[in-house]
Amino acid sequence: MTLADRFSEMSGNADVSFRGAYPNGGTDAYPTRLSAGEPQLLDRLDPVVQGSAADGPFDGEELAAHEDKGYTILEGLITPAEVQGYWQELGRLLSDSSLKTDERVVTEKSSGEVRSIFDVHRVSELVGRLARDPRILDRAQQLLGSEVYLHQSRVNYMPGFRGNGFYWHSDFETWHAEDGMPRPRAVSCSIALTDNYPYNGGLMVMPGSHRTFVQCLGETPDDHYRASLKEQEIGVPREDDITKLAASCGIDQFTGPAGSALFFDSNIMHGSGNNITPYPRSNIFLVFNSVENTPVEPFAASSPRPEFIGARDVTPLRR
Repeated sequence: MTLADRFSEMSGNADVSFRGAYPNGGTDAYPTRLSAGEPQLLDRLDPVVQGSAADGPFDGEELAAHEDKGYTILEGLITPAEVQGYWQELGRLLSDSSLKTDERVVTEKSSGEVRSIFDVHRVSELVGRLARDPRILDRAQQLLGSEVYLHQSRVNYMPGFRGNGFYWHSDFETWHAEDGMPRPRAVSCSIALTDNYPYNGGLMVMPGSHRTFVQCLGETPDDHYRASLKEQEIGVPREDDITKLAASCGIDQFTGPAGSALFFDSNIMHGSGNNITPYPRSNIFLVFNSVENTPVEPFAASSPRPEFIGARDVTPLRR
């Protein structure tokens, strides 16, 4: 019995097979942003790992573990010297006056401090080279079984005392609904530039939750990204569904020294708490999508989000 089957029994709703329609008339395997009715927990219809051990740096055991859990942590992926260089680059970006009014810079809703800088691989030549680094690019291609392009890139700043977290969500739910990404054939790489402790807002993931697509309620407002990048309220699961996933999957946390990297599936349920400690937490975030999974029209929005959030230039990355 699958997770979705068990959850359906718990909720008294055994029908998890409904699939809606694509905007272009095809079949939508992952309908969401429902205007009415009861959200359901749908079985994932796509493989998680589409490459083999012969295709890249991950060995067979590592690929099997990623398939099972939906994420992989690699300590020391980049060196301490590299961490220092990227940390200095983040400081340079913060002080760059030309970015002060740039739409790609997202500030905290309450404090006005910088929360994220999007499209950072174009803003920063250093980060652009990192996205093509074989230590990262080769692993992304191996997991997805194809050439890849960058669907999104950003740096996240979570300062001490005032850093706000991210509520539980599946990235793929948003990328599907608002960017038109057809299938969950994408993987994210989060590279820690500060030490990640259990108490400074480290990312939490639910291992195995990537196998279940959680439908969400609420129609997508126009230009929803303007509000959601500061605080997402549409496209988040119900508390009951989060509770069911947590009970069945448990919760792990991405901790480790600066230079560690987390590769995680686009559909895994994840989130982070606020950082009220003195210790900041910052990372570089790269989203790789298969060139065989390029965006179409959004599945639950009137128009695609801007290019700097969800790329529609699908030129494959090269080393």
